[in-house]
Amino acid sequence: MTREDDLIAAAREAAGHSYSPYSGFAVGAALAFASGRIVTGTNIENASYGLALCAETVAVAKAMAEGMRGELEMIAVTGPGAAPITPCGRCRQVLNELAQLGGTDPLVLCVGPDEIVRLRLSELLPNAFGPAALD
Repeated sequence: MTREDDLIAAAREAAGHSYSPYSGFAVGAALAFASGRIVTGTNIENASYGLALCAETVAVAKAMAEGMRGELEMIAVTGPGAAPITPCGRCRQVLNELAQLGGTDPLVLCVGPDEIVRLRLSELLPNAFGPAALD
């Protein structure tokens, strides 16, 4: 298996742990770091809908809580449906924060059942606001 295959498998496994009783839209995300480490997240819904957490945000929070800063190389996001999904706007910003800490522009794998769309984070979030903008 390739590194992409491993990352996609991790994202799909994470989606299996989704807590999405309201939408039924189980999403999994996996982050690959230069160290070889993979950190996963899944979406977590809440009865107060606005408090739901996206899979990508959960994965970034886990990584940062474990002291990981930067070196983000690749991201895989998968969910239900016939088409690949991309990170939402909020998640693009959260992913960008982690990527900018290490000066990377990670490859984002938007995974569907039969198709993978490969984009750089900078393509999904052009002219991004990040830590450097505060200097």
